[in-house]
Amino acid sequence: MGNDWLGKILTTDTSWQVLAQGAELADPVRTKVFNINSDNVAEVVQRRGDLLRLVFPDFSQFCQTSLKTQPQGMLRVLWDVWLPLGIQIAAQRQQLGKPFVQGILGSQGTGKTTMSRILGLILQHLGYRTLSLSLDDLYKTYSDRLALMQQDSRLVWRGPPGTHDIHLALSVLDQIHQSKSPVIVPRFDKSAHGGAGDRTTSEIITNPIDIVLFEGWFVGVKPIPPQALLTPPPPILTDVDRQFASDMNNQLKDYLPLWERLDSLIVLYPTDYRYSLAWRKQAERQMIAAGKSGMTDAEIEEFVNYFWRSLHPELFINPLIQSSSVDLVIEINADHSFVKFRSPNS
Repeated sequence: MGNDWLGKILTTDTSWQVLAQGAELADPVRTKVFNINSDNVAEVVQRRGDLLRLVFPDFSQFCQTSLKTQPQGMLRVLWDVWLPLGIQIAAQRQQLGKPFVQGILGSQGTGKTTMSRILGLILQHLGYRTLSLSLDDLYKTYSDRLALMQQDSRLVWRGPPGTHDIHLALSVLDQIHQSKSPVIVPRFDKSAHGGAGDRTTSEIITNPIDIVLFEGWFVGVKPIPPQALLTPPPPILTDVDRQFASDMNNQLKDYLPLWERLDSLIVLYPTDYRYSLAWRKQAERQMIAAGKSGMTDAEIEEFVNYFWRSLHPELFINPLIQSSSVDLVIEINADHSFVKFRSPNS
């Protein structure tokens, strides 16, 4: 049967509906996550089909320009993941009655930025004004990070806790919650200062925002008990490593007021956290093949290990996805395919 019925949604053939209803009811976790049952499945499938036809032209363009892939190859993910998520977020926003902040947590290569952009596209078609905000947009300025590195020479790369302007982040989200206008949203240019990065021209938002899609590599991550760091996994090997992990854990306390602004948290969870290393190597090789500068495999390993030493996924992400702080976990395979949904609260 495959994806044949998916293609029919874009035609006048309506035979896809029965197959789609059966597929929706076949996975008990999905039915629970998206509140689907035998009574409403026909309506759910019809609505999603209508939305798919509406979204597809823009989605097709996004796939070809940003993902460099054909949209037909992404139809399954659009149908199974992005469309129902978009519909669910829209319903949550409507129920809340005020700006809704959706957190998206994912390590390097999990596709959190892609998900954020596609959800924004879907929500726009559903009539909601959406802002995509990355943890990267909230870095301290280049000069502030230089001063920070003089205070703590271990902060050689931007990214770990302590390198962000939390007061700025809180101010932006609070202005959105209060429907202030205009809202000046910070943006970050990673290529500035030879790759060290710096603030670039801010985005000025004059219309009230309905939904914020807030993504980042440790969005929503909370401090863990200090004893969890007594016998940490590699690459936290030395006393110096353990001290760094401990200090980063303490820095996370400053982010808690920011996480309190989240109305929901989705985690993109690799079935093996080490996939991030392979994905980063693959991305750098593609950049080099395209004639751009990129890191060697050894440089990538040093870079990724640095972040694992600061907030190791086994220590910080594994406990989080078992907690009530997370609303949805989407497991990801080595080939970037979505394996399954998990709902910690179910």
